[in-house]
Amino acid sequence: MMEAKELVALIARGENSRTQFKRSQDVTNARSLAGEMAALANSKGGKILVGVDDTGSINGLSREDVRRINQLISSTATDCVRPSINPETENIIVDDRLVIVITVPEGISKPYADNEGVFWVKSGADKRRVTSREEIQRMFQSSNLVHADEVPVKGTSPDDIDLDRFRAFFKKHYGEPLEDALDQAEIPFGQLLNNLGLARGEELNLAGLMLFGRNPQRHRPAFVVKGVSFLGNDPAGDRYRDSQDLDGCLSCMYRATISFLTRNLKHVQGDKGFNTEGDLEVPLAALEELVVNMLLHRDYFVSAPWRVFIFDDRIELISPGSLPNNLTIENIRSGVSTIRNPRIASFATRELPYRGIGTGILRALAAVPELELESDLERNLFIARIPRRIC
Repeated sequence: MMEAKELVALIARGENSRTQFKRSQDVTNARSLAGEMAALANSKGGKILVGVDDTGSINGLSREDVRRINQLISSTATDCVRPSINPETENIIVDDRLVIVITVPEGISKPYADNEGVFWVKSGADKRRVTSREEIQRMFQSSNLVHADEVPVKGTSPDDIDLDRFRAFFKKHYGEPLEDALDQAEIPFGQLLNNLGLARGEELNLAGLMLFGRNPQRHRPAFVVKGVSFLGNDPAGDRYRDSQDLDGCLSCMYRATISFLTRNLKHVQGDKGFNTEGDLEVPLAALEELVVNMLLHRDYFVSAPWRVFIFDDRIELISPGSLPNNLTIENIRSGVSTIRNPRIASFATRELPYRGIGTGILRALAAVPELELESDLERNLFIARIPRRIC
Protein backbone atom coordinates (compact mmCIF):
# COMPACT_ATOMS: atom_id res chain seq x y z
CA MET A 1 0.00 0.00 0.00
CA MET A 2 1.48 3.33 -1.08
CA GLU A 3 1.51 6.10 1.53
CA ALA A 4 0.61 9.69 0.66
CA LYS A 5 4.19 10.86 1.25
CA GLU A 6 5.45 8.18 -1.16
CA LEU A 7 3.03 9.43 -3.80
CA VAL A 8 4.18 13.02 -3.29
CA ALA A 9 7.81 11.93 -3.68
CA LEU A 10 6.96 9.96 -6.83
CA ILE A 11 5.20 12.98 -8.36
CA ALA A 12 8.12 15.24 -7.43
CA ARG A 13 10.45 13.09 -9.56
CA GLY A 14 8.32 13.84 -12.63
CA GLU A 15 7.23 11.69 -15.55
CA ASN A 16 9.58 9.07 -16.93
CA SER A 17 9.45 5.69 -18.65
CA ARG A 18 7.79 4.14 -15.59
CA THR A 19 5.58 6.97 -14.32
CA GLN A 20 2.82 8.71 -16.29
CA PHE A 21 0.56 11.60 -15.16
CA LYS A 22 -3.07 11.88 -16.33
CA ARG A 23 -5.83 14.37 -15.54
CA SER A 24 -9.35 12.98 -15.11
CA GLN A 25 -10.38 14.41 -18.48
CA ASP A 26 -7.48 12.58 -20.14
CA VAL A 27 -8.86 9.19 -19.07
CA THR A 28 -12.03 8.85 -21.09
CA ASN A 29 -10.99 6.70 -24.02
CA ALA A 30 -10.43 2.93 -23.71
CA ARG A 31 -8.20 2.80 -26.77
CA SER A 32 -5.83 5.47 -25.46
CA LEU A 33 -5.68 3.88 -22.01
CA ALA A 34 -5.08 0.47 -23.61
CA GLY A 35 -2.07 1.90 -25.44
CA GLU A 36 -0.60 3.25 -22.19
CA MET A 37 -1.14 -0.07 -20.39
CA ALA A 38 0.29 -2.14 -23.26
CA ALA A 39 3.35 0.13 -23.46
CA LEU A 40 4.09 -0.35 -19.75
CA ALA A 41 3.49 -4.12 -19.91
CA ASN A 42 5.79 -4.39 -22.95
CA SER A 43 8.49 -2.39 -21.19
CA LYS A 44 9.44 -2.63 -17.53
CA GLY A 45 6.04 -1.91 -16.04
CA GLY A 46 5.14 1.25 -14.15
CA LYS A 47 2.42 3.48 -12.75
CA ILE A 48 -0.23 5.78 -14.21
CA LEU A 49 -1.23 8.51 -11.75
CA VAL A 50 -4.75 9.74 -12.54
CA GLY A 51 -5.59 13.12 -11.03
CA VAL A 52 -2.17 14.68 -11.66
CA ASP A 53 -1.44 17.06 -14.55
CA ASP A 54 1.70 17.29 -16.70
CA THR A 55 3.29 19.84 -14.37
CA GLY A 56 2.96 17.56 -11.35
CA SER A 57 0.08 19.49 -9.80
CA ILE A 58 -2.46 17.30 -8.02
CA ASN A 59 -5.89 18.19 -9.40
CA GLY A 60 -7.65 15.29 -7.73
CA LEU A 61 -10.75 13.34 -8.71
CA SER A 62 -14.41 13.50 -7.78
CA ARG A 63 -16.33 10.45 -6.55
CA GLU A 64 -17.99 10.28 -9.95
CA ASP A 65 -14.55 10.34 -11.62
CA VAL A 66 -13.38 7.48 -9.41
CA ARG A 67 -16.35 5.26 -10.28
CA ARG A 68 -16.08 5.99 -14.00
CA ILE A 69 -12.30 5.57 -14.19
CA ASN A 70 -12.24 2.33 -12.20
CA GLN A 71 -14.85 0.84 -14.54
CA LEU A 72 -12.81 2.02 -17.53
CA ILE A 73 -9.61 0.50 -16.11
CA SER A 74 -11.28 -2.86 -15.56
CA SER A 75 -12.92 -3.07 -18.98
CA THR A 76 -9.79 -1.80 -20.79
CA ALA A 77 -7.43 -4.29 -19.12
CA THR A 78 -9.77 -7.17 -19.90
CA ASP A 79 -11.24 -6.28 -23.29
CA CYS A 80 -8.83 -3.82 -24.96
CA VAL A 81 -5.38 -5.20 -24.20
CA ARG A 82 -4.30 -8.42 -25.89
CA PRO A 83 -3.47 -10.62 -24.04
CA SER A 84 -5.40 -9.17 -21.12
CA ILE A 85 -3.52 -7.85 -18.09
CA ASN A 86 -4.26 -7.43 -14.38
CA PRO A 87 -3.33 -3.94 -13.18
CA GLU A 88 -3.74 -2.96 -9.54
CA THR A 89 -5.34 0.29 -8.40
CA GLU A 90 -5.05 2.32 -5.21
CA ASN A 91 -6.98 5.43 -4.17
CA ILE A 92 -4.68 7.79 -2.28
CA ILE A 93 -5.63 11.14 -0.71
CA VAL A 94 -3.11 13.98 -0.64
CA ASP A 95 -4.25 17.29 0.87
CA ASP A 96 -7.91 16.32 0.44
CA ARG A 97 -7.36 15.51 -3.24
CA LEU A 98 -7.84 11.94 -4.40
CA VAL A 99 -5.48 10.28 -6.90
CA ILE A 100 -5.90 6.84 -8.50
CA VAL A 101 -2.58 4.99 -8.85
CA ILE A 102 -2.73 2.32 -11.57
CA THR A 103 0.16 -0.14 -11.30
CA VAL A 104 0.87 -2.14 -14.46
CA PRO A 105 3.48 -4.90 -13.92
CA GLU A 106 5.94 -5.88 -16.61
CA GLY A 107 4.17 -8.48 -18.71
CA ILE A 108 5.11 -12.15 -18.77
CA SER A 109 3.28 -12.78 -22.07
CA LYS A 110 4.82 -10.13 -24.31
CA PRO A 111 4.11 -8.64 -26.75
CA TYR A 112 0.92 -6.83 -25.73
CA ALA A 113 -1.24 -4.93 -28.21
CA ASP A 114 -4.29 -2.71 -28.03
CA ASN A 115 -7.61 -3.92 -29.42
CA GLU A 116 -6.61 -2.70 -32.89
CA GLY A 117 -3.52 -4.90 -32.92
CA VAL A 118 -1.00 -2.08 -32.40
CA PHE A 119 2.03 -2.90 -30.24
CA TRP A 120 3.30 -0.10 -27.96
CA VAL A 121 6.41 0.41 -25.84
CA LYS A 122 7.58 3.23 -23.62
CA SER A 123 9.96 5.81 -25.09
CA GLY A 124 11.00 8.07 -22.26
CA ALA A 125 7.85 9.54 -20.73
CA ASP A 126 5.89 8.92 -23.93
CA LYS A 127 4.90 5.76 -25.79
CA ARG A 128 5.56 4.77 -29.38
CA ARG A 129 4.30 2.21 -31.87
CA VAL A 130 6.46 -0.82 -32.53
CA THR A 131 6.81 -1.32 -36.26
CA SER A 132 10.03 -3.26 -36.78
CA ARG A 133 9.90 -7.04 -36.99
CA GLU A 134 13.10 -7.38 -34.95
CA GLU A 135 11.67 -5.46 -32.01
CA ILE A 136 8.49 -7.54 -32.01
CA GLN A 137 10.64 -10.69 -32.16
CA ARG A 138 12.58 -9.49 -29.12
CA MET A 139 9.33 -9.19 -27.18
CA PHE A 140 8.36 -12.72 -28.19
CA GLN A 141 11.85 -13.78 -27.08
CA SER A 142 11.33 -12.25 -23.64
CA SER A 143 8.28 -14.51 -23.21
CA ASN A 144 10.26 -17.57 -24.36
CA LEU A 145 7.99 -17.88 -27.40
CA VAL A 146 10.84 -17.55 -29.89
CA HIS A 147 14.63 -17.54 -29.62
CA ALA A 148 16.90 -15.75 -32.06
CA ASP A 149 19.36 -18.64 -32.22
CA GLU A 150 16.65 -21.01 -33.51
CA VAL A 151 15.50 -18.77 -36.37
CA PRO A 152 16.55 -20.07 -39.84
CA VAL A 153 19.10 -17.94 -41.68
CA LYS A 154 17.85 -17.32 -45.19
CA GLY A 155 20.24 -18.34 -47.97
CA THR A 156 22.21 -20.83 -45.89
CA SER A 157 22.49 -24.60 -46.32
CA PRO A 158 24.50 -27.51 -44.85
CA ASP A 159 27.22 -26.54 -47.35
CA ASP A 160 27.95 -23.52 -45.13
CA ILE A 161 29.13 -25.76 -42.28
CA ASP A 162 32.89 -25.98 -41.69
CA LEU A 163 33.08 -29.76 -42.08
CA ASP A 164 36.54 -30.15 -40.54
CA ARG A 165 35.42 -28.30 -37.40
CA PHE A 166 32.14 -30.19 -37.21
CA ARG A 167 33.81 -33.58 -37.77
CA ALA A 168 36.23 -32.90 -34.90
CA PHE A 169 33.37 -31.80 -32.65
CA PHE A 170 31.26 -34.83 -33.52
CA LYS A 171 34.06 -37.35 -32.98
CA LYS A 172 35.01 -35.80 -29.65
CA HIS A 173 31.51 -35.63 -28.21
CA TYR A 174 29.71 -38.55 -29.85
CA GLY A 175 32.59 -40.99 -29.95
CA GLU A 176 32.49 -41.98 -33.64
CA PRO A 177 33.40 -40.46 -37.00
CA LEU A 178 30.70 -38.32 -38.59
CA GLU A 179 30.54 -40.37 -41.80
CA ASP A 180 30.15 -43.64 -39.85
CA ALA A 181 27.25 -42.19 -37.87
CA LEU A 182 25.54 -40.98 -41.06
CA ASP A 183 25.97 -44.38 -42.73
CA GLN A 184 24.68 -46.23 -39.71
CA ALA A 185 21.62 -43.99 -39.31
CA GLU A 186 21.10 -43.88 -43.09
CA ILE A 187 20.33 -40.17 -43.06
CA PRO A 188 21.84 -37.24 -44.98
CA PHE A 189 24.01 -34.64 -43.29
CA GLY A 190 21.24 -32.03 -43.40
CA GLN A 191 18.90 -34.32 -41.47
CA LEU A 192 21.54 -34.83 -38.78
CA LEU A 193 21.86 -31.05 -38.41
CA ASN A 194 18.07 -30.82 -38.00
CA ASN A 195 18.15 -33.61 -35.41
CA LEU A 196 20.82 -31.74 -33.43
CA GLY A 197 18.84 -28.48 -33.56
CA LEU A 198 21.35 -26.71 -35.81
CA ALA A 199 19.12 -26.39 -38.86
CA ARG A 200 15.50 -26.08 -39.80
CA GLY A 201 14.57 -27.72 -43.05
CA GLU A 202 17.14 -26.93 -45.72
CA GLU A 203 18.59 -23.91 -43.89
CA LEU A 204 20.92 -23.54 -40.95
CA ASN A 205 19.51 -21.74 -37.97
CA LEU A 206 21.54 -18.99 -36.31
CA ALA A 207 23.03 -21.42 -33.78
CA GLY A 208 24.29 -23.71 -36.54
CA LEU A 209 25.76 -20.78 -38.46
CA MET A 210 27.48 -19.11 -35.50
CA LEU A 211 28.77 -22.32 -33.93
CA PHE A 212 29.97 -24.22 -36.98
CA GLY A 213 29.66 -21.90 -39.99
CA ARG A 214 32.60 -21.67 -42.35
CA ASN A 215 32.06 -17.92 -42.77
CA PRO A 216 29.18 -16.72 -40.56
CA GLN A 217 29.76 -13.06 -41.39
CA ARG A 218 28.88 -13.70 -45.04
CA HIS A 219 25.27 -14.04 -43.90
CA ARG A 220 25.41 -11.96 -40.70
CA PRO A 221 28.06 -9.29 -41.35
CA ALA A 222 27.22 -7.32 -38.19
CA PHE A 223 28.13 -10.22 -35.90
CA VAL A 224 31.79 -9.37 -35.39
CA VAL A 225 33.82 -8.20 -32.41
CA LYS A 226 35.23 -4.72 -32.95
CA GLY A 227 38.31 -4.40 -30.79
CA VAL A 228 39.97 -1.01 -30.24
CA SER A 229 42.77 -0.06 -27.86
CA PHE A 230 42.52 3.73 -27.48
CA LEU A 231 45.11 6.27 -26.52
CA GLY A 232 43.52 8.04 -23.56
CA ASN A 233 40.05 7.56 -22.12
CA ASP A 234 37.68 9.07 -24.70
CA PRO A 235 35.62 6.65 -26.84
CA ALA A 236 35.15 9.46 -29.37
CA GLY A 237 38.90 9.84 -29.78
CA ASP A 238 40.56 8.99 -33.09
CA ARG A 239 43.94 7.93 -31.70
CA TYR A 240 44.46 4.26 -30.95
CA ARG A 241 47.21 1.74 -30.40
CA ASP A 242 45.48 -1.24 -31.96
CA SER A 243 42.25 -1.89 -33.86
CA GLN A 244 40.91 -5.12 -35.30
CA ASP A 245 37.64 -6.69 -36.47
CA LEU A 246 37.48 -10.22 -35.08
CA ASP A 247 35.26 -12.60 -37.01
CA GLY A 248 34.61 -16.29 -37.64
CA CYS A 249 32.53 -18.72 -35.60
CA LEU A 250 31.92 -18.15 -31.89
CA SER A 251 34.91 -20.19 -30.72
CA CYS A 252 37.14 -18.36 -33.23
CA MET A 253 35.92 -14.98 -32.01
CA TYR A 254 36.42 -16.07 -28.40
CA ARG A 255 40.07 -16.98 -28.98
CA ALA A 256 40.72 -13.87 -31.07
CA THR A 257 39.12 -11.59 -28.46
CA ILE A 258 41.19 -13.08 -25.63
CA SER A 259 44.30 -12.66 -27.79
CA PHE A 260 43.41 -9.02 -28.54
CA LEU A 261 42.95 -8.28 -24.83
CA THR A 262 46.08 -10.02 -23.62
CA ARG A 263 48.35 -8.39 -26.20
CA ASN A 264 47.03 -4.92 -25.36
CA LEU A 265 47.09 -5.21 -21.57
CA LYS A 266 50.14 -4.91 -19.40
CA HIS A 267 51.88 -7.50 -17.26
CA VAL A 268 52.76 -6.80 -13.64
CA GLN A 269 56.08 -8.15 -12.41
CA GLY A 270 55.17 -8.24 -8.74
CA ASP A 271 57.31 -10.79 -6.88
CA LYS A 272 58.22 -12.65 -10.06
CA GLY A 273 61.80 -13.04 -11.19
CA PHE A 274 63.46 -10.62 -13.60
CA ASN A 275 63.26 -12.98 -16.56
CA THR A 276 59.58 -13.91 -16.13
CA GLU A 277 56.77 -12.22 -18.01
CA GLY A 278 54.73 -11.31 -14.93
CA ASP A 279 50.99 -11.54 -14.34
CA LEU A 280 48.40 -9.94 -16.60
CA GLU A 281 47.08 -6.76 -14.97
CA VAL A 282 43.54 -8.22 -15.12
CA PRO A 283 43.20 -11.89 -14.13
CA LEU A 284 42.83 -14.00 -17.25
CA ALA A 285 40.03 -16.01 -15.60
CA ALA A 286 37.89 -12.88 -15.34
CA LEU A 287 38.50 -11.94 -18.98
CA GLU A 288 37.59 -15.45 -20.13
CA GLU A 289 34.31 -15.46 -18.19
CA LEU A 290 33.32 -11.99 -19.41
CA VAL A 291 34.14 -12.67 -23.06
CA VAL A 292 32.11 -15.89 -23.02
CA ASN A 293 29.22 -14.05 -21.36
CA MET A 294 29.46 -11.30 -23.98
CA LEU A 295 29.37 -13.71 -26.93
CA LEU A 296 26.65 -16.06 -25.69
CA HIS A 297 24.12 -13.83 -23.98
CA ARG A 298 23.76 -10.96 -26.43
CA ASP A 299 20.48 -10.16 -28.16
CA TYR A 300 20.90 -11.75 -31.59
CA PHE A 301 17.78 -9.99 -32.88
CA VAL A 302 19.84 -6.76 -32.81
CA SER A 303 22.00 -6.39 -35.92
CA ALA A 304 25.05 -4.82 -34.28
CA PRO A 305 28.61 -5.88 -33.40
CA TRP A 306 30.12 -6.64 -30.04
CA ARG A 307 32.66 -4.02 -28.94
CA VAL A 308 35.78 -4.47 -26.84
CA PHE A 309 37.34 -1.11 -25.92
CA ILE A 310 40.59 -0.72 -24.01
CA PHE A 311 41.23 2.71 -22.51
CA ASP A 312 44.07 3.90 -20.31
CA ASP A 313 41.85 3.68 -17.22
CA ARG A 314 39.37 0.90 -18.04
CA ILE A 315 38.27 -1.96 -20.28
CA GLU A 316 34.72 -2.14 -21.65
CA LEU A 317 33.07 -5.24 -23.10
CA ILE A 318 29.82 -4.19 -24.76
CA SER A 319 27.05 -6.55 -25.89
CA PRO A 320 23.95 -5.61 -27.91
CA GLY A 321 20.86 -6.06 -25.75
CA SER A 322 20.13 -4.90 -22.20
CA LEU A 323 19.28 -7.50 -19.58
CA PRO A 324 16.27 -9.63 -20.59
CA ASN A 325 13.00 -10.22 -18.74
CA ASN A 326 13.11 -9.26 -15.06
CA LEU A 327 16.87 -9.61 -14.63
CA THR A 328 18.64 -6.77 -12.86
CA ILE A 329 22.28 -6.05 -12.08
CA GLU A 330 21.55 -6.97 -8.46
CA ASN A 331 20.09 -10.31 -9.60
CA ILE A 332 23.11 -11.34 -11.63
CA ARG A 333 25.49 -10.21 -8.89
CA SER A 334 23.61 -12.72 -6.71
CA GLY A 335 23.94 -15.55 -9.24
CA VAL A 336 20.52 -15.27 -10.93
CA SER A 337 20.67 -15.92 -14.68
CA THR A 338 18.46 -16.33 -17.73
CA ILE A 339 19.58 -18.11 -20.89
CA ARG A 340 18.62 -15.89 -23.80
CA ASN A 341 20.01 -18.19 -26.51
CA PRO A 342 19.43 -21.75 -25.27
CA ARG A 343 20.50 -23.56 -28.45
CA ILE A 344 23.84 -21.76 -28.63
CA ALA A 345 24.34 -22.16 -24.87
CA SER A 346 23.74 -25.93 -25.03
CA PHE A 347 26.59 -26.36 -27.53
CA ALA A 348 28.81 -23.75 -25.89
CA THR A 349 29.35 -26.01 -22.89
CA ARG A 350 31.30 -28.24 -25.31
CA GLU A 351 32.86 -25.58 -27.55
CA LEU A 352 33.84 -22.84 -25.06
CA PRO A 353 34.95 -22.58 -21.41
CA TYR A 354 31.29 -22.23 -20.40
CA ARG A 355 29.57 -24.25 -17.68
CA GLY A 356 26.00 -23.11 -18.27
CA ILE A 357 25.08 -22.91 -14.58
CA GLY A 358 24.89 -19.13 -14.19
CA THR A 359 28.08 -18.64 -12.18
CA GLY A 360 30.31 -16.92 -14.77
CA ILE A 361 29.65 -13.39 -13.52
CA LEU A 362 30.18 -14.54 -9.93
CA ARG A 363 33.61 -15.94 -10.86
CA ALA A 364 34.49 -12.73 -12.70
CA LEU A 365 33.47 -10.69 -9.64
CA ALA A 366 35.54 -12.92 -7.38
CA ALA A 367 38.60 -12.31 -9.58
CA VAL A 368 37.87 -8.59 -10.10
CA PRO A 369 35.73 -7.24 -7.21
CA GLU A 370 35.75 -3.74 -8.73
CA LEU A 371 34.02 -4.99 -11.90
CA GLU A 372 31.18 -2.66 -12.93
CA LEU A 373 28.09 -3.98 -14.72
CA GLU A 374 25.58 -1.78 -16.54
CA SER A 375 22.34 -2.59 -18.34
CA ASP A 376 21.58 0.42 -20.55
CA LEU A 377 17.89 0.30 -21.47
CA GLU A 378 17.94 3.44 -23.63
CA ARG A 379 20.81 2.25 -25.85
CA ASN A 380 19.86 -1.44 -25.46
CA LEU A 381 23.34 -2.48 -24.35
CA PHE A 382 24.95 -4.52 -21.59
CA ILE A 383 28.38 -3.30 -20.50
CA ALA A 384 31.02 -4.97 -18.34
CA ARG A 385 33.54 -2.35 -17.24
CA ILE A 386 36.87 -3.26 -15.63
CA PRO A 387 38.91 -0.45 -14.06
CA ARG A 388 42.56 -0.89 -14.94
CA ARG A 389 44.87 -1.34 -12.01
CA ILE A 390 47.79 0.31 -13.71
CA CYS A 391 48.02 2.93 -16.49
